[in-house]
Amino acid sequence: MSLIDGKKVAQEIRSAIGEEVTELKANAGDVPGLATVLVGEDPASAVYVRSKNKICKELGFISLEHTLPANTQEKDLLALVHELNRNQAINGILVQLPLPEHIDSIKILEAIDPAKDVDGFHPVSMGRLMMGTAVLAPCTPSGIIEMLDRYGVEIEGKHAVVLGRSNIVGKPVAMLLLHRNATVTLCHSRTQDLSAVTKTADILIAAVGKPNMVTKDMVKEGAVVIDVGINRVDGKLTGDVAFNEVEPKASLITPVPGGVGPMTIAMLMANTLKAFKAQSENAKK
Repeated sequence: MSLIDGKKVAQEIRSAIGEEVTELKANAGDVPGLATVLVGEDPASAVYVRSKNKICKELGFISLEHTLPANTQEKDLLALVHELNRNQAINGILVQLPLPEHIDSIKILEAIDPAKDVDGFHPVSMGRLMMGTAVLAPCTPSGIIEMLDRYGVEIEGKHAVVLGRSNIVGKPVAMLLLHRNATVTLCHSRTQDLSAVTKTADILIAAVGKPNMVTKDMVKEGAVVIDVGINRVDGKLTGDVAFNEVEPKASLITPVPGGVGPMTIAMLMANTLKAFKAQSENAKK
């Protein structure tokens, strides 16, 4: 068994981005800009947004932070999104989910200019992902693929089983794997005899949000196991995989924390840089 060190990979990605941004600033004077929008006081969301803004500044990005009260009206949030769409210094817009219940999250996500959709959640972005033409793919799924590549995991021809069918991880990572010629099985709460399916996986991705759900009897000997789950149990972060019992059977496995988590922010920065480049090219036409 070998650990997949998401922290190390994320740091390598961020270092490469930082070097490129330094070069861009020296040559053209322009740098990527990311705007984050946080509505309300959800503690986990606040931590994520702070981390994103901190890394933005470390990399030399323009970082625009908007923190709004929980009672912000939908029309006011839409107005802010439209304002950011028009702001030429901002290449990426991230509206942190979840939003308060009185705000329609879909309506807000659809209002973001697809060219600035660095989270990859806009219907246009999702459509491009389905077609295999996505420039800005969702960050956690693209981070998973990046980790597999950097650890030399062969994807083509392998059987990948994805636990979870969310729009944020399950569905998009299944598409990315499919585009890399894996045979993909997408499992969910209605899947019958789940263990029989997961035991056939060469690559097993757990993204269900249930602590320690994946046990050793669900994993094939030598499988690559990617744990996307972040659950708090007795004050500690725990994944969807029962790490201690699955670890001896896996050829590669991600820990929680320190696995997939750091990759999400690294890929957000990579998407912001991609958006900056694409928008700069379009401005020249």
